[in-house]
Amino acid sequence: MLSYNLNHLRELEAESIFVIREVAAQFENPVLLFSGGKDSIVMLHLAVKAFMPAKIPFPLLHIDTGHNFPETLEYRDKLVKKTSARLLVGSVQDSINKGRVIEETGINASRNVLQTITLLDALEEHGFDAAIGGGRRDEEKARAKERFFSHRDEFGQWDPKNQRPELWNLFNGKKYPGEHFRVFPLSNWTEMDIWQYILIEKIEMPSLYFAHERECVDRKGVLLAKSEYIKLQDGEKWERMTIRFRTIGDMSCTGASASNASSIEDIIMEVAAARNTERGSRADDKRSETSMEDRKREGYF
Repeated sequence: MLSYNLNHLRELEAESIFVIREVAAQFENPVLLFSGGKDSIVMLHLAVKAFMPAKIPFPLLHIDTGHNFPETLEYRDKLVKKTSARLLVGSVQDSINKGRVIEETGINASRNVLQTITLLDALEEHGFDAAIGGGRRDEEKARAKERFFSHRDEFGQWDPKNQRPELWNLFNGKKYPGEHFRVFPLSNWTEMDIWQYILIEKIEMPSLYFAHERECVDRKGVLLAKSEYIKLQDGEKWERMTIRFRTIGDMSCTGASASNASSIEDIIMEVAAARNTERGSRADDKRSETSMEDRKREGYF
């Protein structure tokens, strides 16, 4: 039988709602970054709670690589309609067409890193001064360095050594023109907290998170799902497997996990027994020891 600490989850919920309301109070033009993954889904759920019965007072921004899972886009559009939110989409393909970024080539090419320029361009185009993200400190060592209110300079870059102290839940959102903040209301949540909260709140989730059959290739320990964006190397072959995704991103670099978890309860049991992080199956994080921090310094999510 599953057990969870309801008081703990409600404390996390209250903390996140407080942070989201602080964003609305301190910034003139915030936006909520929405990827269609579990963390951004929970974040949107919390934002709805924070301002109900009114609509959330800021739009959603999705950075579309053009290589998204179709299931993600279908879920995104359904949820936007359900919550009556305003959705903005930044297109990596548009950035490529404009010459803002150069598409990678080669067997391991991915558009994931290209999202940075598209995101920064979208923030500048719409004049957003705060971008609410779903990052959690337990995900990855670079994200563990983030504050709730994470300052970005006029170039959208992050300096982990130049962040403001956050004592007694006092957040300093002061900035110079052209600068902005990334805000992480889920900072103190863990992957287990996220799934337990999804369970008690009965939040509908994309089908990708549940076990299903799909053709995959095992590339250096990462299970990549079959798509037109994955080219087989010599000696590789597609194999039909029962898998699910612990994290959702660009199809070219998001790895799956072998799994039979077909319900939220099954996923919670699986997460409890896991010995690697959810981003352990992300090929883009394996490019170097500091790949995430390098991307974040340049303006990544």
